[in-house]
Amino acid sequence: MSGNNKVQYKKMPLEELVVLSQQDDFKALEELIRREQKNVFAAFSYLGPKHENVSDLTQEALLRVAKNIKNLKNPKLFKGWLNQIVTNLFYDELRKSQRNVDTVSLDEEVEDIPPIKFQLLDKKCKPPEKCILSELEKIIKNAILQLPEQFRVAIILRELQGLSYEEIAEATNATIGTVKSRIARARGKLQEDLKTYI
Repeated sequence: MSGNNKVQYKKMPLEELVVLSQQDDFKALEELIRREQKNVFAAFSYLGPKHENVSDLTQEALLRVAKNIKNLKNPKLFKGWLNQIVTNLFYDELRKSQRNVDTVSLDEEVEDIPPIKFQLLDKKCKPPEKCILSELEKIIKNAILQLPEQFRVAIILRELQGLSYEEIAEATNATIGTVKSRIARARGKLQEDLKTYI
């Protein structure tokens, strides 16, 4: 019987899970968190260069979701609300690290990305297409990390999290025009930086 319940939750649309979570359905909340944790983790790992903070920030964001889910007035707006939490945590972390260090270095992550020539003939890596994709992902991630922080946030919320311009404007307290401009400039910069590879 409990196996059946689990399957039921897995098939539920996101909005339904949100509504049930707001009604103290712990299993629905569990499924909601399980479903969103990869997205939240991905967002943080693209937003900031410090690997050690990604898990902590992900955990904190998901904890805030669990604690505050009842405050969400419209379940349809869950994605935007969740990304508002992610964005706020990212900016809090940024402020903290800027207080602790005079300059924030974006070079920390660069060392594990090989110089321009691909070193893909790793015997352990099968199939080769998978290696190329993972290598390309590292290069793209590094290019995103080199973007100015406002561009980085806008492009990640748009391309990785799939938010609308309106939702991004709300999450970042900016106008829609500003959001569109940031995304266009981020895309232009990424195209420029990645033209060797893509």
